[in-house]
Amino acid sequence: MKPAHIAIIMDGNGRWAKARGLPRAAGHRAGVEALRRTVRAAGDLGIEWLTVYAFSSENWSRPKSEVSDLMGLLKLFIRRDLAEIHQAGVRVRMIGERESLAADIRALVEEAEALTAQNTGMNLVIAFNYGARDEIARAAKELAKAAAAGTLDPAEITPESFGRFLDTRLIPDPDLIIRTSGELRLSNFLLWQGAYSELIFLPCYWPDFGSADLAGAIESFAGRERRYGGLAAREVAS
Repeated sequence: MKPAHIAIIMDGNGRWAKARGLPRAAGHRAGVEALRRTVRAAGDLGIEWLTVYAFSSENWSRPKSEVSDLMGLLKLFIRRDLAEIHQAGVRVRMIGERESLAADIRALVEEAEALTAQNTGMNLVIAFNYGARDEIARAAKELAKAAAAGTLDPAEITPESFGRFLDTRLIPDPDLIIRTSGELRLSNFLLWQGAYSELIFLPCYWPDFGSADLAGAIESFAGRERRYGGLAAREVAS
């Protein structure tokens, strides 16, 4: 069984650079190259959904110079790769809090979404300025507003109805979450959606991640038994 939706925590850029005596910015640039390889590889392997953790809501606490470098790399990725992504039939979506983003970043993201909206190939979801707790809190606020306005009966709130207020509405939950760099935690990534995801933690730093690593993770996933809290394995339609 192949996962329909793979989510990746792209971790280890800074440590990759440090191990080579390079500045952290070099690690982030190498990380963008790894992202390009992975998008192509996922498409070649027939993955329907690929979500990548590009920038967390906590990353703003990093040094201003590093944040500036990361913003620049996002702009470069969209400007340089959007045409290729569009030509390949990839549909781009962003999850995360948008209101506080700089106008130029928001405009680029919205341009990428609008240009690729009708594409029917792989779906690339970019988690940017994203934190799962923030997402859940924002969803709860919208849910409370709907209840206060009388358009939602609190007695009818279910996990399914709550999910419709999340950034990931209309996006299937990830079947597989991969994290590079050897860290063994989710770091505030897709906490609601990943309730029954299979987890794979790889020792390699993100810039070294390649198509063989992706294929190996998919092979490992295929050998697992997914029970969703039950006694017998079952498949869930994507």
